[in-house]
Amino acid sequence: MYIHVLGSAAGGGFPQWNCNCANCSGVRQGTIQAKPRTQSSIAISENGVDWILCNASPDIRQQLFDFKAAQPARKLRDTGIRSVVLMDSQLDHTTGLLTLREGCPIDVWCTDMVHQDLTTGFPIFNMLKHWNGGLQHHLIDPKQAFQITGFDQLEFQPLVIRSAAPPYSPHRHDPHDGDNIALIVRDLKTQKQLFYAPGLGKISDEIMQIMAASDCVMIDGTLWADDEMQQCGVGQKTGREMGHLYIGGEGGSLSYLDQLDKPRKVYIHINNTNPILNEASAECAKLQAHGVEVAFDGMQIEL
Repeated sequence: MYIHVLGSAAGGGFPQWNCNCANCSGVRQGTIQAKPRTQSSIAISENGVDWILCNASPDIRQQLFDFKAAQPARKLRDTGIRSVVLMDSQLDHTTGLLTLREGCPIDVWCTDMVHQDLTTGFPIFNMLKHWNGGLQHHLIDPKQAFQITGFDQLEFQPLVIRSAAPPYSPHRHDPHDGDNIALIVRDLKTQKQLFYAPGLGKISDEIMQIMAASDCVMIDGTLWADDEMQQCGVGQKTGREMGHLYIGGEGGSLSYLDQLDKPRKVYIHINNTNPILNEASAECAKLQAHGVEVAFDGMQIEL
Protein backbone atom coordinates (compact mmCIF):
# COMPACT_ATOMS: atom_id res chain seq x y z
CA MET A 1 0.00 0.00 0.00
CA TYR A 2 1.24 3.44 -0.95
CA ILE A 3 0.09 6.51 1.00
CA HIS A 4 0.77 10.04 -0.23
CA VAL A 5 -0.05 13.04 1.96
CA LEU A 6 -1.51 15.68 -0.34
CA GLY A 7 -2.34 18.11 2.46
CA SER A 8 -1.57 18.00 6.17
CA ALA A 9 -3.14 21.16 7.63
CA ALA A 10 -6.57 21.65 9.11
CA GLY A 11 -9.21 23.86 7.48
CA GLY A 12 -7.75 27.14 6.26
CA GLY A 13 -4.31 25.66 5.62
CA PHE A 14 -1.03 27.01 6.95
CA PRO A 15 -0.60 29.91 6.87
CA GLN A 16 -4.30 30.69 6.88
CA TRP A 17 -4.95 33.54 4.44
CA ASN A 18 -6.36 35.99 7.02
CA CYS A 19 -4.49 34.89 10.15
CA ASN A 20 -1.59 36.66 11.85
CA CYS A 21 -1.08 34.36 14.80
CA ALA A 22 2.53 33.67 15.78
CA ASN A 23 2.73 30.65 13.48
CA CYS A 24 1.11 32.20 10.41
CA SER A 25 3.02 35.49 10.59
CA GLY A 26 6.21 33.59 11.41
CA VAL A 27 6.06 31.29 8.39
CA ARG A 28 5.18 34.21 6.08
CA GLN A 29 8.12 36.27 7.34
CA GLY A 30 10.51 33.35 7.60
CA THR A 31 11.12 33.94 11.31
CA ILE A 32 10.15 30.42 12.39
CA GLN A 33 11.29 27.04 11.11
CA ALA A 34 8.11 25.73 9.51
CA LYS A 35 6.74 24.38 6.24
CA PRO A 36 3.58 25.81 4.61
CA ARG A 37 0.84 23.21 4.39
CA THR A 38 -2.34 22.79 2.37
CA GLN A 39 -5.63 21.46 3.73
CA SER A 40 -5.86 17.83 4.78
CA SER A 41 -6.18 15.06 2.18
CA ILE A 42 -4.35 11.83 1.37
CA ALA A 43 -4.18 9.49 -1.62
CA ILE A 44 -3.91 5.70 -1.34
CA SER A 45 -2.79 3.19 -3.98
CA GLU A 46 -2.04 -0.51 -4.27
CA ASN A 47 0.26 -0.15 -7.30
CA GLY A 48 1.56 3.43 -7.30
CA VAL A 49 -0.34 4.24 -10.52
CA ASP A 50 -4.05 4.22 -9.66
CA TRP A 51 -5.10 6.25 -6.61
CA ILE A 52 -8.05 6.72 -4.27
CA LEU A 53 -8.48 10.24 -2.94
CA CYS A 54 -9.51 10.44 0.72
CA ASN A 55 -11.31 13.78 1.01
CA ALA A 56 -11.16 16.51 -1.62
CA SER A 57 -9.73 19.68 -0.10
CA PRO A 58 -10.15 23.21 -1.51
CA ASP A 59 -6.42 23.04 -2.38
CA ILE A 60 -6.79 19.97 -4.59
CA ARG A 61 -5.60 21.60 -7.85
CA GLN A 62 -2.25 22.60 -6.35
CA GLN A 63 -1.98 19.31 -4.47
CA LEU A 64 -2.41 17.27 -7.65
CA PHE A 65 0.03 19.52 -9.50
CA ASP A 66 2.65 18.82 -6.84
CA PHE A 67 1.88 15.08 -6.86
CA LYS A 68 3.35 13.92 -10.16
CA ALA A 69 1.91 10.39 -9.94
CA ALA A 70 -1.57 11.92 -10.15
CA GLN A 71 -0.95 12.76 -13.83
CA PRO A 72 0.31 9.67 -15.69
CA ALA A 73 -0.30 11.44 -19.06
CA ARG A 74 -1.34 8.28 -20.90
CA LYS A 75 -3.78 10.22 -23.09
CA LEU A 76 -4.91 13.77 -23.85
CA ARG A 77 -7.12 14.02 -20.75
CA ASP A 78 -5.94 11.77 -17.94
CA THR A 79 -5.65 11.36 -14.17
CA GLY A 80 -4.38 8.78 -11.74
CA ILE A 81 -7.31 9.50 -9.39
CA ARG A 82 -9.84 6.70 -9.84
CA SER A 83 -12.25 7.27 -6.93
CA VAL A 84 -12.92 9.60 -4.01
CA VAL A 85 -13.82 8.59 -0.45
CA LEU A 86 -15.38 11.28 1.75
CA MET A 87 -15.08 10.88 5.50
CA ASP A 88 -17.51 13.68 6.34
CA SER A 89 -19.30 16.55 4.60
CA GLN A 90 -17.20 19.44 5.93
CA LEU A 91 -16.27 22.20 3.47
CA ASP A 92 -12.53 21.59 3.79
CA HIS A 93 -13.05 17.94 2.78
CA THR A 94 -15.56 18.35 -0.06
CA THR A 95 -15.19 21.64 -1.96
CA GLY A 96 -12.29 20.22 -3.97
CA LEU A 97 -14.87 18.18 -5.87
CA LEU A 98 -15.87 21.41 -7.62
CA THR A 99 -12.34 21.73 -8.99
CA LEU A 100 -12.43 18.12 -10.20
CA ARG A 101 -15.60 18.69 -12.26
CA GLU A 102 -13.75 18.42 -15.59
CA GLY A 103 -13.08 14.78 -14.70
CA CYS A 104 -16.74 13.84 -14.23
CA PRO A 105 -18.23 11.33 -13.96
CA ILE A 106 -16.40 10.67 -10.68
CA ASP A 107 -17.09 7.78 -8.31
CA VAL A 108 -17.62 9.17 -4.81
CA TRP A 109 -17.96 6.91 -1.78
CA CYS A 110 -19.67 8.33 1.31
CA THR A 111 -22.22 7.47 3.97
CA ASP A 112 -25.92 8.21 3.65
CA MET A 113 -25.58 11.03 6.21
CA VAL A 114 -22.82 12.71 4.21
CA HIS A 115 -24.78 12.24 0.97
CA GLN A 116 -27.82 13.87 2.59
CA ASP A 117 -25.76 16.92 3.58
CA LEU A 118 -24.24 17.13 0.09
CA THR A 119 -27.64 17.05 -1.62
CA THR A 120 -29.34 19.56 0.73
CA GLY A 121 -27.33 22.01 2.86
CA PHE A 122 -24.35 22.00 0.48
CA PRO A 123 -25.84 20.38 -2.63
CA ILE A 124 -22.63 19.65 -4.51
CA PHE A 125 -24.03 16.39 -5.94
CA ASN A 126 -26.93 18.36 -7.41
CA MET A 127 -24.71 21.09 -8.82
CA LEU A 128 -22.24 18.78 -10.52
CA LYS A 129 -24.81 16.53 -12.20
CA HIS A 130 -24.67 19.04 -15.06
CA TRP A 131 -21.04 18.10 -15.78
CA ASN A 132 -20.82 14.92 -17.84
CA GLY A 133 -22.71 12.71 -15.41
CA GLY A 134 -21.47 14.43 -12.27
CA LEU A 135 -20.66 12.60 -9.06
CA GLN A 136 -21.61 8.93 -8.96
CA HIS A 137 -22.60 8.08 -5.38
CA HIS A 138 -21.51 4.77 -3.86
CA LEU A 139 -22.94 4.12 -0.41
CA ILE A 140 -20.67 3.44 2.56
CA ASP A 141 -22.42 1.39 5.22
CA PRO A 142 -20.68 2.57 8.44
CA LYS A 143 -20.82 -0.98 9.79
CA GLN A 144 -19.57 -2.86 6.74
CA ALA A 145 -16.23 -3.19 4.96
CA PHE A 146 -16.14 -2.31 1.27
CA GLN A 147 -13.86 -2.56 -1.73
CA ILE A 148 -13.52 -0.23 -4.71
CA THR A 149 -13.52 -1.58 -8.26
CA GLY A 150 -9.99 -1.73 -9.64
CA PHE A 151 -8.44 -1.99 -6.17
CA ASP A 152 -8.75 -5.69 -5.39
CA GLN A 153 -5.83 -5.58 -2.97
CA LEU A 154 -7.34 -2.93 -0.66
CA GLU A 155 -10.19 -3.30 1.81
CA PHE A 156 -11.78 -0.33 3.57
CA GLN A 157 -13.44 -0.75 6.97
CA PRO A 158 -15.28 2.39 8.13
CA LEU A 159 -15.46 3.24 11.81
CA VAL A 160 -18.10 5.61 13.16
CA ILE A 161 -16.58 8.67 14.85
CA ARG A 162 -18.80 10.90 16.96
CA SER A 163 -18.51 14.49 15.76
CA ALA A 164 -20.76 17.42 14.92
CA ALA A 165 -22.24 17.67 11.45
CA PRO A 166 -21.37 20.90 9.57
CA PRO A 167 -23.41 24.10 10.12
CA TYR A 168 -25.36 23.59 6.86
CA SER A 169 -26.40 20.04 7.73
CA PRO A 170 -30.14 19.50 8.29
CA HIS A 171 -29.19 17.57 11.45
CA ARG A 172 -26.50 19.93 12.74
CA HIS A 173 -27.52 19.48 16.40
CA ASP A 174 -28.66 15.87 16.10
CA PRO A 175 -25.58 13.66 15.54
CA HIS A 176 -26.07 10.48 13.50
CA ASP A 177 -23.85 7.49 12.84
CA GLY A 178 -22.14 8.25 9.57
CA ASP A 179 -21.70 12.00 10.00
CA ASN A 180 -18.00 11.32 10.41
CA ILE A 181 -15.99 8.15 9.87
CA ALA A 182 -12.43 6.97 10.28
CA LEU A 183 -10.97 4.36 7.93
CA ILE A 184 -9.14 1.12 8.56
CA VAL A 185 -7.42 0.34 5.25
CA ARG A 186 -6.04 -3.18 4.85
CA ASP A 187 -3.64 -4.32 2.16
CA LEU A 188 -4.78 -7.90 1.54
CA LYS A 189 -1.47 -8.76 -0.16
CA THR A 190 1.03 -7.41 2.37
CA GLN A 191 -1.38 -7.81 5.34
CA LYS A 192 -0.47 -4.29 6.45
CA GLN A 193 -3.03 -1.92 7.96
CA LEU A 194 -3.49 1.86 8.07
CA PHE A 195 -5.75 3.61 10.57
CA TYR A 196 -6.70 7.05 9.24
CA ALA A 197 -8.70 9.40 11.48
CA PRO A 198 -8.10 13.10 10.71
CA GLY A 199 -11.11 14.01 12.84
CA LEU A 200 -10.98 12.28 16.22
CA GLY A 201 -12.76 13.66 19.25
CA LYS A 202 -12.30 10.72 21.61
CA ILE A 203 -10.14 7.60 21.81
CA SER A 204 -12.16 4.62 23.01
CA ASP A 205 -10.97 1.15 24.00
CA GLU A 206 -12.08 -0.05 20.54
CA ILE A 207 -9.95 2.59 18.80
CA MET A 208 -6.97 1.69 20.99
CA GLN A 209 -7.30 -1.95 19.92
CA ILE A 210 -7.52 -0.93 16.25
CA MET A 211 -4.47 1.33 16.53
CA ALA A 212 -2.47 -1.34 18.36
CA ALA A 213 -3.18 -3.78 15.50
CA SER A 214 -2.25 -1.25 12.79
CA ASP A 215 1.10 -0.72 11.07
CA CYS A 216 0.56 3.02 10.70
CA VAL A 217 -1.82 5.38 12.47
CA MET A 218 -2.54 8.84 11.07
CA ILE A 219 -4.72 10.71 13.53
CA ASP A 220 -6.11 14.10 14.40
CA GLY A 221 -3.37 16.58 15.28
CA THR A 222 -5.53 19.70 15.10
CA LEU A 223 -4.62 21.28 18.43
CA TRP A 224 -1.89 20.88 21.04
CA ALA A 225 -4.08 22.27 23.87
CA ASP A 226 -7.83 22.01 24.24
CA ASP A 227 -8.13 25.79 24.74
CA GLU A 228 -5.52 26.68 22.11
CA MET A 229 -7.89 28.78 20.02
CA GLN A 230 -8.72 30.85 23.09
CA GLN A 231 -5.07 31.15 24.12
CA CYS A 232 -4.16 32.44 20.65
CA GLY A 233 -7.09 34.84 20.56
CA VAL A 234 -8.53 33.43 17.34
CA GLY A 235 -11.63 31.62 18.61
CA GLN A 236 -13.79 30.73 21.59
CA LYS A 237 -14.45 27.02 21.08
CA THR A 238 -12.36 24.29 22.65
CA GLY A 239 -10.97 21.44 20.62
CA ARG A 240 -13.41 18.97 22.10
CA GLU A 241 -16.33 21.26 21.30
CA MET A 242 -15.18 21.14 17.67
CA GLY A 243 -14.76 17.35 17.75
CA HIS A 244 -10.95 17.32 17.99
CA LEU A 245 -9.04 15.70 20.84
CA TYR A 246 -6.03 17.79 21.86
CA ILE A 247 -2.51 16.33 21.77
CA GLY A 248 -0.66 17.39 24.92
CA GLY A 249 -1.31 17.07 28.62
CA GLU A 250 -3.41 14.72 30.69
CA GLY A 251 -5.93 12.84 28.57
CA GLY A 252 -4.43 14.13 25.33
CA SER A 253 -3.94 11.86 22.34
CA LEU A 254 -0.17 11.67 22.87
CA SER A 255 -0.76 9.79 26.11
CA TYR A 256 -2.63 7.15 24.08
CA LEU A 257 -0.03 6.97 21.32
CA ASP A 258 2.62 6.38 24.00
CA GLN A 259 0.91 3.09 24.78
CA LEU A 260 1.43 1.77 21.23
CA ASP A 261 4.58 -0.14 20.29
CA LYS A 262 3.83 -1.52 16.83
CA PRO A 263 2.59 1.24 14.53
CA ARG A 264 4.26 4.19 12.88
CA LYS A 265 2.55 7.19 14.51
CA VAL A 266 1.72 10.36 12.54
CA TYR A 267 -0.30 13.49 13.34
CA ILE A 268 -2.24 15.04 10.44
CA HIS A 269 -4.93 17.75 10.08
CA ILE A 270 -2.87 20.30 12.02
CA ASN A 271 -4.36 23.70 12.81
CA ASN A 272 -2.36 26.83 12.02
CA THR A 273 -2.17 27.69 15.75
CA ASN A 274 -0.56 24.39 16.77
CA PRO A 275 3.02 24.86 18.07
CA ILE A 276 4.14 21.53 16.55
CA LEU A 277 4.21 23.32 13.17
CA ASN A 278 7.27 25.20 14.43
CA GLU A 279 10.03 22.63 14.06
CA ALA A 280 12.12 24.43 16.69
CA SER A 281 9.35 24.36 19.33
CA ALA A 282 9.44 22.40 22.57
CA GLU A 283 6.21 20.67 21.54
CA CYS A 284 7.72 19.45 18.26
CA ALA A 285 10.79 18.20 20.14
CA LYS A 286 8.52 16.35 22.55
CA LEU A 287 6.81 14.51 19.70
CA GLN A 288 10.19 13.52 18.28
CA ALA A 289 11.25 12.21 21.69
CA HIS A 290 8.07 10.14 21.84
CA GLY A 291 8.59 8.71 18.35
CA VAL A 292 5.66 10.54 16.78
CA GLU A 293 5.87 12.25 13.38
CA VAL A 294 4.19 15.41 12.09
CA ALA A 295 2.75 14.95 8.59
CA PHE A 296 3.82 17.34 5.86
CA ASP A 297 2.65 17.88 2.30
CA GLY A 298 4.34 15.36 0.01
CA MET A 299 5.04 12.85 2.78
CA GLN A 300 5.08 9.29 1.46
CA ILE A 301 4.50 6.07 3.39
CA GLU A 302 4.69 2.52 2.07
CA LEU A 303 3.14 -0.42 3.93
